[in-house]
Amino acid sequence: MRTITLLACLFCVVTFKSQPAKILYLFPGQGSDARIFSKIDFDSSYRIVHIQYSVPAKKTSLKQYSQILMEQIDTTTNYSFIGMSLGGMICSELAEIMHPQKTIIISSAKCRSELPSRYRFQKNIPLYKLIPKRMIKLGARILQPIVEPDRKKYKAVFKSMLKQKDARFLKRTVAMIVQWEKINCSARIYHIHGTKDHTLPIRKTKPGFIVQKGSHMMTLTRAGEIGKLINEFLRK
Repeated sequence: MRTITLLACLFCVVTFKSQPAKILYLFPGQGSDARIFSKIDFDSSYRIVHIQYSVPAKKTSLKQYSQILMEQIDTTTNYSFIGMSLGGMICSELAEIMHPQKTIIISSAKCRSELPSRYRFQKNIPLYKLIPKRMIKLGARILQPIVEPDRKKYKAVFKSMLKQKDARFLKRTVAMIVQWEKINCSARIYHIHGTKDHTLPIRKTKPGFIVQKGSHMMTLTRAGEIGKLINEFLRK
């Protein structure tokens, strides 16, 4: 009996030690979910955890929403962040108040000045408030294939991700982006951006690495290239 118990304990120790000691938290975009990262082959030394978004309460700021998501992060071990689009903005906020080893954002913005003019304009003239939440969702479904045509490679996936989004989530996160107050762009954030990003145009950003002809959707549509860039940075 003692021999069986000893072997069981030994098995648990070996299993525990074989688990990655580092965690990589993935933050999807406003119109996407965990599938946006599904084609990336991440460094095996990391355990992958997908952050889950809830529908924010009305008038929740981006900073407040980021702080709510902190509850999903285990700070007792080494961890890093990767965020795409809205997820990158959340990572930028969290990097200021937490201590991730690495922070990577893709097709995103590190601070307010990197947002396109249409967002900054609406902070003073909030036209988005006049649009019903269902119309925002419908508009996204119509405009996404027009604005980011390379999504056709994974058309069904993009349609499914957007279809499953709660219309309230889409409208309230638009408000969070429009009203984003973050002024300082951290130099510690590794920013990857594509030259063909029409959702968050590169001309407003200062990325650490530029992907030629990369679109807003390149985390999925060009996963091989993006994965290589991510893993190279994580191993530094």
